[in-house]
Amino acid sequence: MAKQKKIAAINDFTGYGRCSLTVAIPIISKLKVNCCPIPTSILSNHSGFDSFYFNDFTDHMNEYISEWKKLSLSFDGILTGFVGSARQFDIIEDFINYFKNAGTKVIVDPVMGDDGRIYSSYNSDMCSRMKELVRRADIITPNLTEACILTGTDYDNGDFSEESLRKLVDKLKCFDCENIVITGIPYGNYIGNFCYDAGSNLCEMVEQEREGKTRCGTGDVFSSIIAADAVNGVDFKKSVMRASTFIKKCVETSIQLDIPLTDGVAFEEILDELPVENKET
Repeated sequence: MAKQKKIAAINDFTGYGRCSLTVAIPIISKLKVNCCPIPTSILSNHSGFDSFYFNDFTDHMNEYISEWKKLSLSFDGILTGFVGSARQFDIIEDFINYFKNAGTKVIVDPVMGDDGRIYSSYNSDMCSRMKELVRRADIITPNLTEACILTGTDYDNGDFSEESLRKLVDKLKCFDCENIVITGIPYGNYIGNFCYDAGSNLCEMVEQEREGKTRCGTGDVFSSIIAADAVNGVDFKKSVMRASTFIKKCVETSIQLDIPLTDGVAFEEILDELPVENKET
């Protein structure tokens, strides 16, 4: 029997609100990949609520990771999400240098901002460090704001034609990633994910009908599926379609159950509808 695949997931641990590691762990596990989390910070609930407890885990990350080095662990994938401090970039880059081998897929979700604005916890120096991290990735999953930050492109109210998106992808190609997907693009009555596959050199828009309002955690659902599919050898465009379809169903279910926007998407209700794929299927 082939060994079970493993992904090291580097992100914050947020107890309530369905985002980050509390999304990645069950979804990656559902896709029959062992999810090994590394917390960057610990929150009681995400920052979209009026108040929250926050504990920066930076000072403990090297001790945590050093035990994995003692165990001589190896990983088929490394997935990074929210990076909480400039020092964490050094730790994550060291982790990639140490644990990445010829078969390891590095997936970077460059969490920096949304709706044309950088998050308050970020600054220009951290955005520059994110560009360095992206250069180490095989796959990146920026939203439209993050794609603009990475490339120095004017967000211009997020009104991008397909031709403009192709130009944006052309700029992102300079980071030498195998696969790129710009997520969550408003596209009329649809939400688009514009993807590029270096193998075929094709850019394509994958669309889903827009459902309800924006919810937290959907980017984490998306990147978790992309990461697990990548180590399972699933075709990239197929993986993007799977992720976008599943998120649409999650949003529909959340609306039916009257789940508050701050509580993310009720993916637990339909997790059984997310099939396992691999390169043979």
